[in-house]
Order: sequence, then C-alpha cells, then structure tokens
Amino acid sequence: MVTITVNGMPPKTQPVDRKYFEEDVKTFEKEHPKIRIDAREGQMDPKTFSAKLAGGQLEDVFYVYFTDPAGLIQRRQGADIGAYVKDMPYYDQIKADYLKVFTGPDGRLYGLPNGQYSLGLVYNRALFTKAGLDPDRPPATWDEVRAAARKIAALAEGTVGYADYSKNNQGGWHFTAWVYSMGGDIAVKEQGRWKAAFDSVAGRRAVRMLQDMRWTDNTMGTRQLLQIEDVQKMMGAGKLGMYMAGPDNIPTIVKQFERKYEDYGIAAMPNGNATLGGGNGFMFNPKASPEKIKAGIEWVQWKYLNPERTEFEDERASGNDVPIGLPLDRLFTGAAAERQDTAHRKYANVPQDNYKPFAEGNARLEQKVEPPNAQQVYTVLDGVMQAVLTKKAVDVDQVLADAAKKVDGILATVK
Repeated sequence: MVTITVNGMPPKTQPVDRKYFEEDVKTFEKEHPKIRIDAREGQMDPKTFSAKLAGGQLEDVFYVYFTDPAGLIQRRQGADIGAYVKDMPYYDQIKADYLKVFTGPDGRLYGLPNGQYSLGLVYNRALFTKAGLDPDRPPATWDEVRAAARKIAALAEGTVGYADYSKNNQGGWHFTAWVYSMGGDIAVKEQGRWKAAFDSVAGRRAVRMLQDMRWTDNTMGTRQLLQIEDVQKMMGAGKLGMYMAGPDNIPTIVKQFERKYEDYGIAAMPNGNATLGGGNGFMFNPKASPEKIKAGIEWVQWKYLNPERTEFEDERASGNDVPIGLPLDRLFTGAAAERQDTAHRKYANVPQDNYKPFAEGNARLEQKVEPPNAQQVYTVLDGVMQAVLTKKAVDVDQVLADAAKKVDGILATVK
C-alpha cells in the first residue's frame, strides 16, 4: 500500500467540482486498491514552493502552470519521470508540444500536462452576416481581419470591428500573441541568457497592423485602455465583431449577457504561424520514492489523461448546465483524440460547427508558451499597446526599442 499526497482539489467554494473530485478519488482507490490519495486544495505557489520542498511539506504530485516547469527543472525541483511513463496508457498520443513544456534541456521528462488553452479569434456570427461576411469562413489572415473589421464597423455608429486589451498586463499578453502570429518571438535564449526579441520584423508588423486598424480604418473604436471585462461586455451587447480570446470566453459572454451560443464562433489565430498557448499540468516531488512517483503517474493518467472516462465525465456534467463541445483541452492526437471527440459530439449542447475553424486551424499552428517572467514582461508590453492605440503619431521603432531595453533588464534576472 502506498499513500500519495496530491494537490489540485477544488475548494469548497466550488461545490460541484469538489463533489466530482471526491467521487473520483473514491472510484480511483476502488480500482487501484494498493494506492491511497491524500488530496489537498491549492496549486504550486512560487512564493512558498522552495520552503515547502526543503521542509518536507511539498505534495508528491503538485499542480503547475506551463510557465513553471522550466525554472523548476533548472533548479532540480522536479523528479525525472521518464523511466515511469513508457507503459502509461495513451502516453504516445499526447501532443508533443505539451510534453515539450515538461522536458528539460537534458531531454528528460519532468511532468505531464492536464489542461491547455490556445488563443484564437472570437467573433459575432450575426454581425458577420449583416456585414455580408460568411460566418462559416472567418478571417484566416490579419489582412482579412482588417477587411472584415471595416465592413462590420460600417454597419452602425458605435459598432466596433475589432477590439483589443491594453492594460493590467492583458495588453502585453495579447501583444505576445500578435507577435507569435506574425512568426516572431517575445524572448529568445542565446548562449544561456534570455533577451528580448520583439523589436523585429514580426513586432513591427504587429504594431503597424494595430495602427492601421485603429487610426487609418477607425475600426477599433475611440474608447481604449480596455481589459477583458470591457471587451466581453461589448461582445455581449452585440456591438463588437471580433476580439482575440480562447473558447472559454464564449460561455462567459452567453451566461453574463443572456446571449445564445449560436451567436458566436471562434477561428484560429490569423496568419497560420503560431498561437499563444498556456495550460497546466503536474510535476512530481524530487524527494518522492519511485513507488510514489509511479502511483502519482497512475493517478494523473486516470484522472486527467484518460479518454476512456470522457463519455462518463460528459454525461455527469450534462446535468449541471456545463457547456459540452467547446474546443478545449485538446491534449491528444490519433485514436485518443477521436475517442474524446466522439463523446463530446454525443453530449454536445453547444453548436460545434461554429468552432470548426478554430479546431481545424489550431491543429496546424505551433503552440508557443509565455515568455519567462511573463507578468513583468507584460507590464512593459502594455505600454506598447497603449502607445499604439492612444497616440496617432507614435514612433513605432522608438516604442519597440525602448520596451526591448526594459525587457532585457527583466530577463537578465531569469535563472
């Protein structure tokens, strides 16, 4: 008998999710009589992580965001699990992009993904139709986004073709996605050190496209310094054609503003290069015994990476007003992905055809994660977005050069 401590249990403020989690623990233990789960709330907190590890308080299996593994691996704060996943069910069908997040410079594996998101283009299908655009064929390039935004903005005064964020680090987050979509990077590692990389052809293309839509076309509206809640409100009011977001934004709009799922679609990130993706997963305590690591992998696979349970989970969720059929958490390829897709189609309560452009296009894009020290970098890049969207005569080259110097300083602290 082996007992493993795991975190990631939903808090009591999420009673339905907590109930499902506790049910799953009981079922897992019944099916694995030699393993006991000691489940705890919470996730990996960078402020307390090292102290918990040194003091023997760190869980055997701990929840991380995709921005965490690189630093943890470098500091030897995660266990090498490569020897234990060879026989793991469906391991060979997990997308390589997500396993790469947990792979160290030594080529060894230090964790497993359990959820992911990718940014795309959420759009109002009704406004597309009114503007003479085909809602089943959304823009596939930024030039097409620009052209569609002009048609939508021309429908009526106060209607915005395309909107974007520019404060509270959300502008920097989206600028990162813009640069990725143009084929560039925010930061690169050269000779063991990180440096800013967005003062580039891709960075200038992103800034100038935003400039053109904001000031030449006047399709982004006069109100700026927006964040996610502002843009969702515009979309929920039927006054916005498009904005950059993940599929999870759609149920938020539908529920908060009493809209219909049929009103919205989502397309893949324009230009066909790459999209900003993020997510989460689990790593393993470097002090855990081989038996605990093996048991932890069995738990993570059974609970989070198990296409065989998808139909059960969809059926269970279908009675609780949970949207089923959104293109979320597509961690698998091949037969595993098809098995999940079949279950989602069976229990779908949202219009899956509206999301085909995203699902099909996204599968062809490189999924790039956030840069190191992402939130500090985003604070600087907020300034880039704000300058472009609020100052008509801004010097693009100077704005990018100044921001790059600041980001170089932030990246110099990355270890």
